[in-house]
Amino acid sequence: MKSYTNFTQQTTIPDDWSVIRSPRLDLISLTPAFLRLTLDRDRAGAEQWLGLSIPAEWFDKQWLVELRYQQLQQDPAYQPWCLRAIGLRETGDMAGYIGFHARPGEAYLREFAPNGVEFGYTVFAPFRRQGYAREACAALMQWACEEQQVCEFVVTISPDNVASTRLAQGFGFQQIGSHIDD
Repeated sequence: MKSYTNFTQQTTIPDDWSVIRSPRLDLISLTPAFLRLTLDRDRAGAEQWLGLSIPAEWFDKQWLVELRYQQLQQDPAYQPWCLRAIGLRETGDMAGYIGFHARPGEAYLREFAPNGVEFGYTVFAPFRRQGYAREACAALMQWACEEQQVCEFVVTISPDNVASTRLAQGFGFQQIGSHIDD
């Protein structure tokens, strides 16, 4: 078991949710300590903390890392729902990331999924078209449904993202609306 003393130093995370395992993947919860290393662009420190090789593309996501870091500072209970690295057990690579945008039951989802959660993911280019996105999404939704009793999910997909649209359809998602981001 792991516990936090502050948001800048890694201590420990409860083992029951810190890593979600699937046949090929470990979905590793990214704590404030790891996010801080990312914001500081400390690749060696981040790789040591995570235990995976991290592609440079991850460090291009500073806006997302800052957003999630701030969410965790405001609400530490968000940690199990926050970003997770998609780790490949066989190679030791970080293939992408996945996570929920907020904890269950957020007001903005009440119309579509009153007790649900929205999630998103990215698989880095060298790791695409190998089934990692499907496996990671399945594992994340299974964890939420079986371990947290949250079984309503929302995804937001750009209309030109054919692969993610097909993936969502394969899981039985149905389009419930559309909007254009500003």
